[in-house]
Amino acid sequence: MDDRINVISVGHKEGSTMQTRENLEALITTAIESAIDDASLNLSDVPPVALERPRDLTNGDWACTVAMRAAKQAHTNPRVIAQAIVDHLPKNDQIESVSIAGPGFINITLAPSAFQSIVAEVRTQGNDYGKGTIPDGKRYVNVEYISANPTGPMHVGHGRWAALGDATSRVMRHAGYDVYEEFYINDHGTQMDVFGNSVSIRYQQLLGRDVEMPEQCYAGAYVKDIAQSIIDKDGDKWLASSDHDRMVAFREMAYTYELSEQKRITKEFGTTFDKWFSERTLYAKGPDGTSAVDRSIAAMREKGYIYEKDGATWFRSSAFDDDKDRVLIKANGEYTYFMSDVAYHYDKLERGFDHLIDIWGADHHGYIARCKAMLAAWGRPGALEVMLGQLVNLFRDGKPVRMSKRTGEMVTFEELIDEVGVDSTRWMMLSRSSDQTIDFDIEAAKRKDSSNPVYYVQYAHARICSILRKVADPADGEAVRKGEMTMDDLVAHALPADIDLSLLKDPSEIALMRKMEGFGDLVADAARDRAAFRLTHYAQDLASLFHSSYTNCHVLGDDADLQNARLALCDATRIVLQLSLSLLGISAPTHM
Repeated sequence: MDDRINVISVGHKEGSTMQTRENLEALITTAIESAIDDASLNLSDVPPVALERPRDLTNGDWACTVAMRAAKQAHTNPRVIAQAIVDHLPKNDQIESVSIAGPGFINITLAPSAFQSIVAEVRTQGNDYGKGTIPDGKRYVNVEYISANPTGPMHVGHGRWAALGDATSRVMRHAGYDVYEEFYINDHGTQMDVFGNSVSIRYQQLLGRDVEMPEQCYAGAYVKDIAQSIIDKDGDKWLASSDHDRMVAFREMAYTYELSEQKRITKEFGTTFDKWFSERTLYAKGPDGTSAVDRSIAAMREKGYIYEKDGATWFRSSAFDDDKDRVLIKANGEYTYFMSDVAYHYDKLERGFDHLIDIWGADHHGYIARCKAMLAAWGRPGALEVMLGQLVNLFRDGKPVRMSKRTGEMVTFEELIDEVGVDSTRWMMLSRSSDQTIDFDIEAAKRKDSSNPVYYVQYAHARICSILRKVADPADGEAVRKGEMTMDDLVAHALPADIDLSLLKDPSEIALMRKMEGFGDLVADAARDRAAFRLTHYAQDLASLFHSSYTNCHVLGDDADLQNARLALCDATRIVLQLSLSLLGISAPTHM
C-alpha cells in the first residue's frame, strides 16, 4: 500500500452494513482508477466493484472478484490485476490486512476498530439497527396468507402459513418494503351452503329428528358444537323453519362464529392483518354499477384474452404458458372458483400494489401458472409471486401424531399452540425454508433446555438482561421485572455515556461483533429471498457466540473501563437478539 491520504472512511449509514460494503467498494474503485492513471492497469474503464462475504472466515471479512472479471479486458493474469489494485489501495485504519488468494480473489480483513464501532451503532439505533431502503423505487407489497375457509378450525398447516406470512412481512418491512398483510375470506360459493346445511342437520339430530348427514357435508365434532350453541341460545325455534331458510340462517351464524375464531387465534399467535378481505365483496356492485368481477373480465376482454365457447366464458391463459385455457363463467351462468381469484387479484392491482405475494399450501402448485397468466394478461407480468408452504408432520417423542387427544380428529392449530406455546410453535414453523417439509416434535418443542433452540436463544437474551441488572439500581431491575421499565431505560441509567470500546479485543469478542455487523445484510438478503428462516440460524449463532464470549471474557471485574466496554457489548448483543426474535414474531424474555 502507498502513503496517500485516506480518502474514504469506513462508517455506517443508519446502522446498515451496506455502508461498510459501499465504502470498501469505493476504496477499491479508487485504487483501480489510480492504477489506470499510472498505467499499472491496461483498462479503458473501471469495471464495477462488488464485494461478497467469504464463507470461510480465514479468507477475511470481505472478498472481491473484480480482478478475475477484468482479466479479459486487460489481457492480463487476474492475480497481476489483483496485485496492482492492492498496491494502489489507500491506507485505511479500519482495514487490518489485504491478501490475494486463488486465481485472483482480493480478501479484506477488517481491523478490530471496524467492529468496535458496531457496538455503539447498535446501542444508538436500537430496533432501527439494520433497517434498509429499497433502491428501485416504491415497493408497495401485498402479502396474502392463511386464507383458510371459514368452515372449520384451522389445521397445523395454516399455522405454518401464519408464521411464514407474518415473519416474511416483518423481515421485508425491516428491509424497507411497504408491506400490507391480508387474509382472504373464502365466504362465497357452495362450500358455505354445505357448511350451513351440515350445522342444520346436526341441530335437528340433537333435537331428536331422524335425519342423516348427506355425503357432502362437514362432519367434524365442531359442527355439533356450533349446533349445540344455537340450541343453547334459541332452543328448538328453528325446527319450524324450512330446510332452506334454516340452512341460510345457520350458514351465517356458523360463518360468523368461525371467522371470529380465526381472528381470535391469529391474534393470539401474534399475527395481525391490515385487511380481512371478503370474497363476497368481489360480486357486490359499486356506485358505478360494476363489481370487481365485472371490471376484471372487462380488462381482459379489452386486451383480447376473453372468448365465448359452448356457452361459457373463457380466459385465454394458454397465451401465457398455462397448459390450457380456463373457464371463468360456466354455461349455466355459475362463476368458477378461478373467477373469484381473477377478480380478487385485479382488485389488488386497483388498490395500487406494486407486487403481490400469495402464500399457499404445496398442493396448490398446479394453480400457479393460471394465476400468473391473469396478471400477465393485464400487462403486469411478474407482479404475482407465489410461496408454497410444504407440509408439517407432527410427532411426539419421535412417534407420528395424527389425531387430537381431545376430539379424536385432526390436531388443530389452536391445540398445538395451546400445548407448545406461541414462541416454540413459531420457531419450529420457521426453522426451515418454506419449500421444505417440517417434522414438528411436540415434546422437543416443549423442552426448557438447550436442546430446544428457541429456549437456547431466549435464555441468552435473559442471561444478558440478568448481567445488566447486576450493575443497575435494584429498583430499576424490579421495575423491569414488573414491566414498568424497559431494559433500554435500565441500561441508560446503569452505564456511562462515554465508553472506550477499543478495549474489546479478545477473539471471541471480535467474533461476536463481526456477527452483529452482518445483521443488516442478513435482513436485506432474507427479505429479497423471502427466507425468514435464516433469522433462526442467525439468532442461534449469535447466542452461541455470546455464550462463548461470556465464558472467555469476564464481564464484571475490577477494571471499570473494561467492565463498561464488555457491558456495552452485552447490551448490543441483547438488542440484536431481541430484534432477531422480534422479526420472527417471538418474544425476548428478560427473566427465565
